[in-house]
Order: sequence, then C-alpha cells, then structure tokens
Amino acid sequence: MSLPVLYGVLCGVFLALLILVLRLVTVLRAVADCKPGKKGSVCVLVVAGSGGHTTEIIRLMESLSQVYTPRHYVIADTDKMSEDKIRAFESSKVKGDSPAQFTIHRIPRSREVRQSWSSSVLSTLYALLYSVPLVFRLRPDMVLCNGPGTCIPLCAATLLLGILGLKRVLLVYVESICRVESLSLSGKILYHFADYFFVQWQPLQTRYPKSVYIGRIV
Repeated sequence: MSLPVLYGVLCGVFLALLILVLRLVTVLRAVADCKPGKKGSVCVLVVAGSGGHTTEIIRLMESLSQVYTPRHYVIADTDKMSEDKIRAFESSKVKGDSPAQFTIHRIPRSREVRQSWSSSVLSTLYALLYSVPLVFRLRPDMVLCNGPGTCIPLCAATLLLGILGLKRVLLVYVESICRVESLSLSGKILYHFADYFFVQWQPLQTRYPKSVYIGRIV
C-alpha cells in the first residue's frame, strides 16, 4: 500500500472516530429531553446478574409502579437461577386474569468468575453481537442495571441506538449495595455514560461527584 493511500485510510478512520465521539457526546447531553414516562407506559429493559445482583434488581423493581411495562429481563445464558426468581416476582404482580407483561431473554455472559481480562474482551464483544439485535428489536425507553458484567454489551448497544439516531434511551445504573468505597468494574465504565448513576453509600458519592446518593434501597 502506497504512502498516500495509507494516509487517506488513516484520515478516514480518524474522521469516522471523531464523528462517532461527537455524536456520542451529543446523545449523552440530551438527557434533559429524554422523559420516557411523559407519554404513558415505560418499556424497561432490566439487566439481571446472578445471585445477589438479581435479588437486588428485583427489589428495585418492587418499588416501580405498573407504568413500567412491558418489562424485558436479560440474563446470561449460563445463569441457572435468575429466571426462576424473575418468574416468581412477576407472578406476584399479576392481578386477576390480566396477562403478564414481561419477557426473559438470554445473551452470552460477558465475563465468568476468575476469567482473564484479555479473554473477557473477546467474550464481551461476542455478547455484543447478541445484544445489538436484541436492543434494536426491543427498543426500550429505559435500561436499568446494577453491576453485572452482562450489562456492558447491553448498555453499549443502547448507546449505539442513540448514536444512530434511532432512539434515545434513558440509562439508569444503581451500584450494588456491596460496593461501599469503590465502584465495580461495570460501575467504573458506566459512570461516564449513565444518565442517572445511583450509589447506596456516602463514601462513593464523595469519590464520584456525578453519582447520586440515595441511601440503602435494597
């Protein structure tokens, strides 16, 4: 490849990245115009992790009104327990003969426990391949997550939806109650992209001023 051609390719890549970054900044600053409950029900995508993450997210869902329907739960394909917990919770919300307004979807897990960081990048990209078509099909009004690694590719797909101008989705992150003085890896990443970032301990709010301290809610 000749030097002028290589220079042209590099300039093209740089320009594309610059446009992408500028568009992302525009999307993130448009939070004031994103009010999903203004016109009625709110379609919410809920990211459930395994174990404690699912228990916490279900407790969060208990505090939400019926306005947040339909509810689309996403869990990792290796998660064996979360689906039962979600179905039990949703069954408790059903009144009379009204149909349940929720779905459960599975995507590949972004990172297994003790998985190396290098392989985690590949597994996250693999999960992103499943997350993009899922998010683009569901087109939620809001994404609610609380720290499992599964939320990273889903939130990336959500941001892509806004970057492409298809839909501005509200991204809400609630850091797990077990994080007292430092954020989880997911929290450190999404702290820069979430529209609302909630923490349950005061030391975290002090260290991360963009976050909102709401006390122990789960």
